[in-house]
Amino acid sequence: MHDDIPLTTGRARRVLDERILPAVHATAVPLTAAWHELPGEPVPPAAGLQLDFTPYEVGTAWGAAWGTTWFRLSGTVPQEYAGQRVEAVIDLGFDKNMPGFQCEGLVYLADGTPVKSINPRNQWVLVTERAEGGETVELFVEAASNPVLLDYHPFLPTQEGDVQTSSSKRLYTSRRMDLAVFASEVHELSLDLEVLLELQAQLADGPRRMRILQALDDALDRLDLQHVAETAGDARAALADVLAAPADASAHTISAIGHAHIDSAWLWPVRETIRKVARTTSTMTELIDQTDDFLYGMSSAQQYAWIKEHRPEVYARVRAAVEAGRFLPLGGMWVESDTVMPTGESLVRQFSQGQRFFEREFGIRPKGVWLPDSFGYSPALPQLMRRAGFEWFFTQKISWNQVNKFPHHTFLWEGIDGSRVFSHFPSMDTYNSRLSGEEVAKASRQFRENRLATGSIAPVGWGDGGGGTTREMTGTAARLADLEGSAKVRWEHPDAFFDRAKSELSNPPVWVGELYLELHRATLTSQHQTKQGNRRCEQLLIEAELWAATAAARTGFVYPYDELDALWQQVLLQQFHDILPGTSIAWVHREAVAKYAETAAALTAIIEDALSALAGPGTETVVVNPAPVLQAGAPAQGALPATDVPTAEPVSLVQQDGRYVLTNDLVRVVVTAQGLVTSAVDLTTGRDAIAPGRAANLLQLHRDFPNMWDAWDVDRYYRNRVEDLVAVDSLDASVDAAGVARVVVSRSFGDSSVTQEIVLAPGSRTLEFDQTTDWHETEKFLKVAFPLDVRAEHTIAETQFGAQKRVTHTNTSWEAAKFETSMHRYVLVEEPGFGVALVNSSIHGFDTTRDAVDGHVTTTVRLSLLRAPRFPDPETDQGVQTHRYGIVVGTDQLGATAAGIVMNAPARRVTGAHGFEPLVQVSGDVLLSSVKLADDRSGDLIVRVYEPSGRRGTGGIAVDGPFGEPAEVTLLEDADDALPGVAAVTDGVAAFPVDAYEVRTFRYPRG
Repeated sequence: MHDDIPLTTGRARRVLDERILPAVHATAVPLTAAWHELPGEPVPPAAGLQLDFTPYEVGTAWGAAWGTTWFRLSGTVPQEYAGQRVEAVIDLGFDKNMPGFQCEGLVYLADGTPVKSINPRNQWVLVTERAEGGETVELFVEAASNPVLLDYHPFLPTQEGDVQTSSSKRLYTSRRMDLAVFASEVHELSLDLEVLLELQAQLADGPRRMRILQALDDALDRLDLQHVAETAGDARAALADVLAAPADASAHTISAIGHAHIDSAWLWPVRETIRKVARTTSTMTELIDQTDDFLYGMSSAQQYAWIKEHRPEVYARVRAAVEAGRFLPLGGMWVESDTVMPTGESLVRQFSQGQRFFEREFGIRPKGVWLPDSFGYSPALPQLMRRAGFEWFFTQKISWNQVNKFPHHTFLWEGIDGSRVFSHFPSMDTYNSRLSGEEVAKASRQFRENRLATGSIAPVGWGDGGGGTTREMTGTAARLADLEGSAKVRWEHPDAFFDRAKSELSNPPVWVGELYLELHRATLTSQHQTKQGNRRCEQLLIEAELWAATAAARTGFVYPYDELDALWQQVLLQQFHDILPGTSIAWVHREAVAKYAETAAALTAIIEDALSALAGPGTETVVVNPAPVLQAGAPAQGALPATDVPTAEPVSLVQQDGRYVLTNDLVRVVVTAQGLVTSAVDLTTGRDAIAPGRAANLLQLHRDFPNMWDAWDVDRYYRNRVEDLVAVDSLDASVDAAGVARVVVSRSFGDSSVTQEIVLAPGSRTLEFDQTTDWHETEKFLKVAFPLDVRAEHTIAETQFGAQKRVTHTNTSWEAAKFETSMHRYVLVEEPGFGVALVNSSIHGFDTTRDAVDGHVTTTVRLSLLRAPRFPDPETDQGVQTHRYGIVVGTDQLGATAAGIVMNAPARRVTGAHGFEPLVQVSGDVLLSSVKLADDRSGDLIVRVYEPSGRRGTGGIAVDGPFGEPAEVTLLEDADDALPGVAAVTDGVAAFPVDAYEVRTFRYPRG
């Protein structure tokens, strides 16, 4: 036969798009429309329904950026529609290719009942399943005119990303507001044709493909293009046989779950996400009502809490669907957070706050962690997931790798402590599937565990900006349930998929260490003030819990459970994977910085109240140490009068040959007239930390214009051009009354300036740099370099409850791809007998190079300070920015840990009558992470410790308060017989063994 494939498929595509799809709602009459444009922020639905409305003509422009317009639509169902399904069809000016990224609306009845949302891929609203004719219709649409920021030419700078700078121009023009008959047979024909067209495109030229093509031709021959509705049934009959052919017995099985992946903020502010969640969940509950087997899954307790607070009428429908087992809470976290930058305690609270909400509201604890879109995953996660009671982990983002293809789809992921969690990546490489033929074929074709396992997961629905699953998708799933040439599709709870996958893979492959995303590396640096606020508030939360628990145990202080929960939830929200990474619009980051300031003020007030209760009324200065290590002479997590603080010899400051030499009893540092550090000698060993002939504290400026994803990415070619910032405007040096030496250097470059205080304190191994930058560069990347005379095989960078090693060479493509990596409070390079650490208070990104001159190997570590991308926030990091970092000369991993803690948890001075002893003291090989009262408000004490250096040891805990003997509990503070508990309690000290990087949580009952 002749090759008529293009003729058949071209014919089918044109008829489908131009004749069949328009015929689904061809019989229609216009609704009468009226509108009210709100001048400012949205109003509650009850108020929106009571607005004054004026006549509106379809085709009139509406909606300035970030505005809200209420439409009232009214009409009467024509008598000739009797017996048929009638829907309102509302096109607000949609671009069907941008669901979730432009205007959308939520439809209400006159009594305030939410119906469903409308968006570019979901423009219909059910009026009646079976019309009688003559019914009156009145609908209200709360329409949001969100601007399109990620357009067909993406990543263009725009001021539309903040209501304070957006234009007042109306953005959208409505096209249709009608009452229409829903031609169900035409709709079903459209799905038949779509599924078969997409399926045949994935098949080889064999009998199955050819019979589908012939059936398409036969169906189109039977279809009268002038009478589509009348002949659709006959056309469908021609397709019945090819649609009834069953799938192969060995066909891949796709476990579909309805999904929307609503970013809690991104190209829209939090206030708009609240409405997006309400819109999407109203549509999903409506789709659940319209189907028999569809399941919808939604993560993020925060999003459930939003609709409970702001749209209780929608939440009631969600609750009912959850109780029916059709709407599935997933993930067990407060939000789908970033997992690289938050502290270990923050990840614990993501789990505890999320699971507490789901259990309180629904009596459910999700069994798995659902994080499809975070930008890489910390190797500390497997232990934390397992100790929080989770059984599985799901993500997808690693499929975005630039260079290396991840070798597994279903596997065990092993963390820094050796814990393993069963994990799965969807083999169709998307978390926004529409079950297209290409996606379904890809899921089967590239599934890495095909030899042993039978299936993969498919999150199905329009996402990012919401929208969720459509009736077209559920119709597609029904056709793909058992169809020759295709993978099988069924709606299934992820728990059931993971149970089956575990039974199929009794010896799954293992991936050890971080799940590094070879993309979006610059998220470690973008929007510095957001990251700085997060780090500061994380520490204040831990400190507030510590002093509040101590005061509650020792005085009549009332532990502020509600306030601490609310403040934790605010910080956890800001850790969402498009907020903390710095990839949201200006509005989001402006609000985040303000929220951090409010949170810090509230936490400071709690801390001051608790310390006042502990120190008592008085005028003596008391030094309070919140850190779990000694500093300022005060005991770890205790306090003493300032008069009892030991003093060290002042730092010597000598000027020699235009250089400044700073010396205390531990280190000697040389600072040049350019403010560069050319020597930093450990006086104990005589070793110089700075590489010969090199200078540290060297600020370097790079051009930074990635191929795409401006705020997200830095591409490795950025290194090809660098400007060393060595010119000096001024330099001064002095020693203050406390014996602290300071060298103050100021520089100018481009349109920016920077001032550094280089500080050496008595008795300190850490040379600190307090830096203020007035940053006005565009598409630039600012780093500071420390060439270190250390032959390091690895860097050791702090992560949650421990550290991760990364090799310093680039032998393979996997190592070369890690040209920008993450840390928390320190990164350490060491060789046997000598190490140097860089510590910081708000930096998360660094890079490493390995250099050799005549066989002498050195290691250069550069901290990433500031960027200046223009999308999605064209003013990213502009203005005054502050950094604090330091070089610790002659140290090891424990010393680096302690120095990083001290930089982030400085001692504070209060006025009172006396100091006080710590409530909790630890001994052995562990560090305190958290001291708090139990979440269940029993008054029990929770103490969490961890091993920080990567080796086995022992630990001891002593509690000086009214508490009984401890029992080990999970991270959710639950009893678990599988936990080893303490080995013995002797003289009030609970002793226990500890493995490398192990986290242990103990509960002390209130006595």
